[in-house]
Amino acid sequence: MKRCRHRWRELPLTVKTTPVIDAALARRLVATQFPQWAGLPLLPYAPAGSDHVIYRLGEQLSVRLPRHDGAIGQAKKEAEWLPRLAPHLPLAVPVLVGVGAADFGYPWPWAVSRWLDGEVATVDALSGSHEAAVALAGFLTALHRIDAGTTGDLTGRPLASRDPATRSAIAKVGDAFDSAAMTDLWDTALAAPGWDAPPVWFHGDFHTGNLLTTNGRLSAVIDFGELGVGDPARDLIVAFTLMSAETRATFRAALDVDDATWTRGRGWALATGLNAYVSYAAVNPRVAAQTARQITQALFG
Repeated sequence: MKRCRHRWRELPLTVKTTPVIDAALARRLVATQFPQWAGLPLLPYAPAGSDHVIYRLGEQLSVRLPRHDGAIGQAKKEAEWLPRLAPHLPLAVPVLVGVGAADFGYPWPWAVSRWLDGEVATVDALSGSHEAAVALAGFLTALHRIDAGTTGDLTGRPLASRDPATRSAIAKVGDAFDSAAMTDLWDTALAAPGWDAPPVWFHGDFHTGNLLTTNGRLSAVIDFGELGVGDPARDLIVAFTLMSAETRATFRAALDVDDATWTRGRGWALATGLNAYVSYAAVNPRVAAQTARQITQALFG
């Protein structure tokens, strides 16, 4: 099944020069570090996301090479934690079969994963689906129930850590959105009571572009580079990237979200949407449309 992925993610605060990545480099890395797959066809996958250059390796595998140093921890993180989480989750997640090392001038770890068939979820297909809203709530409920007590250094940053960048982004977008409404929402989200229960797992980048569908139904969640533990409000972003007001209400009820957590979730949606908008909108009209929807839906509530 053909998968079209027009994905974006927040730019890290500091990004070094992107190394030169091409098919010849990918093939040399595979051939020397995973010789059992050296004979498989390797084809570039496009369009990929902002974090990785992706190649399809044979019919069953993919190769992902980070584009910048903000993405270099994903391979090892997914290799360590996804095998522990996957048995408890109702949707498929990536299965890493190898983590490669720096070589041939390429400076970072990289990954070989099982290929997940499917098409990236779209607003047109799923925004009105109450079934999808319930399925996403079920995925998050299952994720939040997994013991997060031995997670080392995966503690997520609080919403307040986004304050300077978010206020700066509100100023930068000018008249594209209602700056007074954004400031009011942001102030309200920061003032909302914090998460005072034990920390739970969060995906961390839970938006439309990281959901796959098969035959029109949700089938997988991908891209766990921002996986961490802390406040579950961070994963409410999907309610504003994908859902309508009606299906958002279904999602919230199924997930049983209290008012304070929902308000913080709107704050996360606003902050991440603004970050992506100011980073990508001028050069990528598709991202502009996606993040504009996220921001306006967060303001709507």
